[in-house]
This record gives sequence, C-alpha cells and structure tokens, in this order.
Amino acid sequence: MTVRRQQPEQTRPGDDDQARRPSKGDLTAQAILDTAERLLAKRSLRDIAIDELTAGAGVSRSTFYFHFESREAVLYALSERVLREIYAGGVVWFRRSDETPSTAVRRALTETVALWRRHGPVLRASVRGRETDVHLAELWDQVARRFMRSTAVQIESERRAGLAIAGPPSAKTLARVLVLMNETTCYHQSMAKRSAKWDADIVDTLAEIWLRTIYGPGVE
Repeated sequence: MTVRRQQPEQTRPGDDDQARRPSKGDLTAQAILDTAERLLAKRSLRDIAIDELTAGAGVSRSTFYFHFESREAVLYALSERVLREIYAGGVVWFRRSDETPSTAVRRALTETVALWRRHGPVLRASVRGRETDVHLAELWDQVARRFMRSTAVQIESERRAGLAIAGPPSAKTLARVLVLMNETTCYHQSMAKRSAKWDADIVDTLAEIWLRTIYGPGVE
C-alpha cells in the first residue's frame, strides 16, 4: 500500500514564512483526510465511495489517486497521524520531571481519552481494519510495542529510584497489560454517549489502576 506524497518545493534563504505554509498538495491531501474522517463518523470504510471522498474534498479522481492509492491508504494515513498524537500525549508521563506521578499519569490519560473521543470513528475503523489489512496491523503493532517499551522503561526507572513498588510482575508484563487495557477501554468509551463526567470518571479509574499497580496505594 502506498500513500503518495508530493515532494516539498525547494526553498531559498529568506523564504522562511513561505516554507512554513502548507503547499497546495498538502492542503489537497488534508482535505481528503478531513472528508474521510467526517464520513467515517457515519458509516464504515467499505461503504464510502472514492467519488464521495473526491466530492467532499473538491478534487478529481486523478488528483485523489495522485495522493492515495486507495481508501485503505487514506485510513492508514489518518491512523498514523492520530496514533502519533496519542503517543505524544503519553510522553507526558514518560518524560516527567518535577511533576508528581499522579499528575503526569492523569494528564497523559486525559489526553488519551480526549483523542479517542475526537477521533473515535477513525480509530475504531482502524482497529477493525487491522484484522484484514496487514499494513494497519503492522502500524498498530509498531505503536503498541513502542508504548509498551517506553512504559516498561519508565516503570523500571521509577523502581530503581525507589518510587515504584518492585515486581512481580515484570515491568514488561505490567506495561503490556496496562497499554492493552487503555486501548480496550478507550475503544468502548469512544462509542458511548458524550459525557464530560463519564470521561472524567474513566480517566480517574484508569489512573487509579496505573498508579496503584506501579506505585502502590497512597501515591501522590
């Protein structure tokens, strides 16, 4: 599967303002992605026609195929972008410095739940699609492994510092369970009726599990 991209134009010294602006190709690809995300909120990827994507983005079929080779490639690009955002949100805990564990974990989980709310249709379509699409399966596997590896490293670091309770379980096993728990919980939460209170309750519950299993009761 190929997600086609135009090569960026060469810039000259002094062209900084123009270099920061999205190119016409970037805006076109973004319009296609935005259209796909809107349509995924209403029906599945297999029920979305290429003509609907081109009409919504205001482009021709040839222009669509210049950027993406298929609907699946569009979903892959959307998934890659959102999963990158989710990982960036988790970095809050991975790189915490003067924040308490409780503050960092809750902030990371709040961002994760919010992103699943905001991009739920894309993420759910991607989760379903990875069962049959090897490229999506590889993407999710790479992101999950990265999350689990970073989480395990952080747990081990907190244990060495005397902040986290010692195993068992091993840091790797605990990280795997916690990361998979987040994905499953957020997947189902994203389908529930929007409720700030319910989302806050989910964050509180997930945070309590993370904090108790890593740091023990009474962690700040």
